[in-house]
Amino acid sequence: MGEQSKLSLRHCCLILFSVLTISSTTAFDYGDALMKSLLYFESQRSGRLPYNQRVTWRDHSGLTDGLEQGVDLVGGYYDAGDHVKFGLPMAFTVTMLSWSVIEYRDQIADAGELEHALEAIKWGTDYFIKAHTSPNVLWAEVGDGDTDHYCWQRPEDMTTSRQAYKIDEKNPGSDLAGETAAAMAAASIVFKKTNPHYSHLLLHHAQELFEFGDKYRGKYDGSIGVVKSYYASVSGFMDELLWAALWLYEATDKEDYYLKYVINKAHCFGGIGWAISEFSWDVKYAGVQVLASMLLEKAKHEHEGHVLKQYRSKAEYYLCSCLNKNNTTSDNVERTPGGLLYIRQWNNMQYVSTATFLLTVYSDFLRNSNQHLRCPTGTIDPEEILSFAKSQVDYILGSNPMNMSYLVGYGSKYPIRVHHRGASIVSYRENKGFIGCTQGYDNWYSRVEPNPNVLVGALVGGPDCRDNFMDQRDNYMQTEACTYNTAPLVGVFARLLQLEENLEVELVASY
Repeated sequence: MGEQSKLSLRHCCLILFSVLTISSTTAFDYGDALMKSLLYFESQRSGRLPYNQRVTWRDHSGLTDGLEQGVDLVGGYYDAGDHVKFGLPMAFTVTMLSWSVIEYRDQIADAGELEHALEAIKWGTDYFIKAHTSPNVLWAEVGDGDTDHYCWQRPEDMTTSRQAYKIDEKNPGSDLAGETAAAMAAASIVFKKTNPHYSHLLLHHAQELFEFGDKYRGKYDGSIGVVKSYYASVSGFMDELLWAALWLYEATDKEDYYLKYVINKAHCFGGIGWAISEFSWDVKYAGVQVLASMLLEKAKHEHEGHVLKQYRSKAEYYLCSCLNKNNTTSDNVERTPGGLLYIRQWNNMQYVSTATFLLTVYSDFLRNSNQHLRCPTGTIDPEEILSFAKSQVDYILGSNPMNMSYLVGYGSKYPIRVHHRGASIVSYRENKGFIGCTQGYDNWYSRVEPNPNVLVGALVGGPDCRDNFMDQRDNYMQTEACTYNTAPLVGVFARLLQLEENLEVELVASY
């Protein structure tokens, strides 16, 4: 072999080695994770399933929802492993799915998943349109947690109460009205170009709901007592009204009224007073602060800029607390020994996915505007923020002390006894024989065998503060999954997939 041939061979081997090295250190298939995360929402569908339903172990359910009240409430999503349709977490799920598409539409489309993302959003917004029966009436819940939790049944066999509950002028729920307005406003942005009529309809509903929530103020759990044990509104309604106003500002092509609302109510509604270390279906302040921060460069006058700067300082507190860059330990989010953000023991992964989303979006915002994050311990560049977000996603997908993927169906090892009625009982499509309330508990709930149906794309509650995880059906703090756990990851998976592809292109180009 000539010297030149040897050099060429060595050069090719070096490129191959480099590519393999990159692949081995970042061996996660974000495209597969993205596809699976969107599949999960099909498992959670209530109502009459469409012809293109891909999750075939599910069938129609809840087809008489709202019938007793004389209103059509068929559709929407079950929030977790039970069969209640809770309005507040459902709306937050749709807001986060919509925000994922707003930020990462091109990346989701490049992965071939845009159609599925739009279907996931529309399944929720179609239901909200039905539930908003007049300007000042919004149906908040179908079913109730107490009777539902006595039963372990497939949704197709449901025998539990389907009582529906609403908010109105005499029974207000500004938090629920605000979050549903936010969801519909964000979704109206998503559908603006592809389905302008639907987008306009969503915006109309969002504006009415915001006006209703703002005019008749009160917490929805004060009006609907049955929700208190499940989705109590601890943070109140002021964060949701600010959140809705920001999304309406974006959806209305920057209508001044909504920004003025966010500026004028900033102090009295806690928008610039609350520095907080969680972002969730209940507590929206961090999301509000991050969204408001991105408007600072376009502030029209001094007072507006001054208030938006205060929003930014609170957003930076949240982001720095996730990055462990605030001055004191109490100002930073705890981490497990394996490096996972840890807020609380019950369904901790919901806080990880929302934090990861805000970090990812803000890192892109900083990169695009050529800025850095200012933390008390120093400035952080956008790449470092995205790298930390990636570390959280990689932990979720298997880079953790348990060597387990907490995204069900992803990888070779994942939870197989998820706390989920439908997944844990033989499919209705396979066995249409009725399975009663207690029969489900007796024959299926206590089984040690894996669930007969895999709840693909579900993000379970996750490990404890020491990275330990027990894969047991009755360990619902760790093995139950919720729609609002997975929703923020849709955008993040798409962004990380783009990052990986760009790295590979740069690597090949460098040779």
